[in-house]
This record gives sequence, structure tokens and C-alpha cells, in this order.
Amino acid sequence: MQIHHRSLSERVFHAFAFEILAIGISAPLAAWITGHPMLSMGILTAVIAMIAVVWNMLYNWLFDRAQARLGFDRTYWVRIGHACGFEGGLIIIAIPFVAWWLDISLWQALILDIGFVLFYLPYGFLFNLGYDKIRQNLVTAD
Repeated sequence: MQIHHRSLSERVFHAFAFEILAIGISAPLAAWITGHPMLSMGILTAVIAMIAVVWNMLYNWLFDRAQARLGFDRTYWVRIGHACGFEGGLIIIAIPFVAWWLDISLWQALILDIGFVLFYLPYGFLFNLGYDKIRQNLVTAD
């Protein structure tokens, strides 16, 4: 079993890399799918990304603590659970902002957020899987 101890600077790097790449992909896609202006969707995804950065650092810190306490490995199934838990928490946090920003109902915001989740779930899984592999190669190279 490999336990991941990460510094605050690494957590910040991980969160920002995750969000910058996600904004670059999701904002144009969301504007195209919803018909909302690119600027509006760009601002929406950027604000959600800022919220997500804070949530990402907190969530991953809690995840690391759970791993240290429970002693599990970061298997594919654990990463799937990790991605689902992260996105579920972010939905709860983001829906009120989405509804306000786009002047839509909470129900419509939930539906839109489900669309974001359909993007972010596989993205989060693949990003973190790749990040773990790259990190492992860098750590073992030292």
C-alpha cells in the first residue's frame, strides 16, 4: 500500500492544474451545448473552478486522512468513488450559484450541473489517475 503525503504547495498545484485544464475544455463545450454566450459560460466555469479548487484541496486532504486511517490502496474502484464523492459535494455547493448567475431555477441549475458532472466525472477520474502515475514516477526517480 502506498500512502500519499502531499505538501500544501503540491495540493495547490494539483488543484489549479485540474481546474485550468477543465475550464479550457468545459467552457466552450458548455457554451456550445447550452446556447449561452461563451463569456457567460466562461465566467460560470471559472467561478465554479475557484469554488472547486478550495473543495478539491479540502476533499483530497480528507481523502488522504481516510487512506491513512483505513489503509486502503488507490485502486481504480477507489478512484471511481473518489471522483463521485468529489463531484457530489461540488454539485451541492455550486447549484445555488449556477441558478443565480444564469437566472434559472434550482431545478434547471441541477440539470445543467448534471451535464457538467457528465464531463467532470470521467475527466476527474482520468486526470487523477494520470496525476498519480506521473507523481509516482517523479517520486521514485528521486
